[in-house]
Amino acid sequence: MAEVSYNATGRRKASVARVSLKPGTGVITVNKRALEEYFGLKTLELIVNQPLEATETKGKYDVVANVIGGGFSGQAGAIRHGIARALLKVDEEFRPVLKKAGFLTRDPRVKERRKYGLKKARKASQYSKR
Repeated sequence: MAEVSYNATGRRKASVARVSLKPGTGVITVNKRALEEYFGLKTLELIVNQPLEATETKGKYDVVANVIGGGFSGQAGAIRHGIARALLKVDEEFRPVLKKAGFLTRDPRVKERRKYGLKKARKASQYSKR
């Protein structure tokens, strides 16, 4: 019989994470590396673990995440979003807890495009009288 797997996609800024949840011992793997090895900062590890702690399923599922694009902060947020979506497939009873914590909402904030005549999206060059 095939092993049960719950798959979901999470997004944040320019990052996209494909997350797979399997019943196991709580091992989290990101891009074929351990979570601690991939993210050097403890705060990013905490962000990734938030949905599992909120639903009290930490240690019950192995998480395998493939993430591309963006920086480390965006990638951690994308993995969090993906884990939360996958947990909904595990049990629909988790929805109120995850929704209240804000883990199911895709954060729409992305970098604003650069405009011509400006240095960045809104920053103009310094004004000079002469």
